[in-house]
Amino acid sequence: MMKALELKIPPVIIVVLVAGLMLLVAPLFPQVQFGPLPNWISLAVAILGVILPLVAAISFRRAQTTVHPSNPEKTSTIVTTGIYRVTRNPMYLGFAFMLLGWGLYLGNMAALFGLPAYMFYMNAFQIKPEERILTEKFGQAYQDYRSKANRWL
Repeated sequence: MMKALELKIPPVIIVVLVAGLMLLVAPLFPQVQFGPLPNWISLAVAILGVILPLVAAISFRRAQTTVHPSNPEKTSTIVTTGIYRVTRNPMYLGFAFMLLGWGLYLGNMAALFGLPAYMFYMNAFQIKPEERILTEKFGQAYQDYRSKANRWL
């Protein structure tokens, strides 16, 4: 059953679903409101969340490899430069920053639980399957890269 979810739901859809759940949860737990924080803080975090995937996608395009997360077997090369020296998943990390910015804007601790839920889902159903496929395809070269760059940060 769990394997059936691997690489099936596009990460952007997961982000939208989690953001929606965060919005629904916030008013249910008014006792854990914090803030108000200045809107520029949540906006700055969210903008970082937009920049990271854009930079990552540009790196993939320059390397002429796929950015499609449902088909990691179509990857033609391992991108290890730029932001990929720091994190193996800057697109997913960027989405996490978007959700963090959204949670800060909502100003509710219960809503922020969407962030670890997103990360759990992504690790289990997107990142680990991708890593398995990339290891099968690129072998030791991908293992070497994994030892140099963290999964998230």
